[in-house]
Amino acid sequence: MVACMVVMPRERWTDERLDKAFGQIDGDLRELRVEMRKGFEQTDKRFEQIDQRFEQVDKRFDRLENSFGRLELWFGTLCCTIIGALVTGVIAALSLH
Repeated sequence: MVACMVVMPRERWTDERLDKAFGQIDGDLRELRVEMRKGFEQTDKRFEQIDQRFEQVDKRFDRLENSFGRLELWFGTLCCTIIGALVTGVIAALSLH
């Protein structure tokens, strides 16, 4: 069998054609870099907002911790008062017999 092969003329890439092709690629890359920079700037702004929110949450936790500290003190005082009263009552009851 004889193979048929169409021979197509090979295009020549001149310096001008190469410069034009690489110029388009370079332009596309520059546009992509600009878009990426804008995207990173938006991401940075978003992270700044998140950092601010975390600062607010930290302040709330600090206030909550202070509230719990006062509550613990109050609860401790109450427990000591109740235990003291019970011990006093038991001692008084034992001394009556």
